Amino acid sequence: MNNILAASTNSYHTYGLDEALAGIAKAGFKYVELTAVRGWTEHVPLEATDAQIAELKAKMDGLGLKASALSGHSDLTTAGGVVDGKKAVDLCTKLGLSIMNTAIGGHYSEDEDKTSFMGFIHDLADYAAQRGVVLALEIHGDIMASGQLSIPVIKEIDRDNVKINYDTANCVFYGGVEAVDDLRSVVPYLAHIHLKDTGGGQRDWNFPAISEGRLDFAAILKLLDEEGYTGPASVEIEFRGEPWPPLSEVDRSMKVSYEHLKSLGLS
Repeated sequence: MNNILAASTNSYHTYGLDEALAGIAKAGFKYVELTAVRGWTEHVPLEATDAQIAELKAKMDGLGLKASALSGHSDLTTAGGVVDGKKAVDLCTKLGLSIMNTAIGGHYSEDEDKTSFMGFIHDLADYAAQRGVVLALEIHGDIMASGQLSIPVIKEIDRDNVKINYDTANCVFYGGVEAVDDLRSVVPYLAHIHLKDTGGGQRDWNFPAISEGRLDFAAILKLLDEEGYTGPASVEIEFRGEPWPPLSEVDRSMKVSYEHLKSLGLS
């Protein structure tokens, strides 16, 4: 596969940006998905100044990293969440990024209000389109719990710049389906993919290093290749949730993930 392989700084949730960038670079990654999620992982402030953006770019340059996408989740069923969504879009513009990953109900959502979401999404989509940014809605929550549930949502939104960020473990956690069974027909709607492993099943928060869970990434990557997916992919590790493991374990997990995916043809 000839795809950009990045690592999400959200894998370093509870640690700072410096630790995240250093660990990601040391693991071997050349690309990074930056995280700007208010109240969860604020590695990049939504209100970042030009000076802060310049400092961030210098840090990435010094480590040989390039940004591939921004994780800018906010609750898009609320007016306040859309305000933050627009701030995240503006961050994409400042960082020179064309993909913003987000989700209907924010970073963790249940019982989402689809009517409210549909009342707000077109405003945000149009705002993003004017700035050349694609909104990649993540497989997440109840409305988009799987790829098959997500396709009708994308069709209903009916905006060329609103697509799917497929998460290979969230489809299990939220939707109770396996990526290898769910993903193929979703590929035409993809803008981004989260490569995330799971050691459990539905509603079991257990997201270890790639290759240390139970998912068959060789089969997942083969499927994506067969369907012609050429967009970016990003490794995300969320362990057992809070408290996060020691920094040394996060670094080790990132290295293991990179090496496994490299052995499967990604790098």
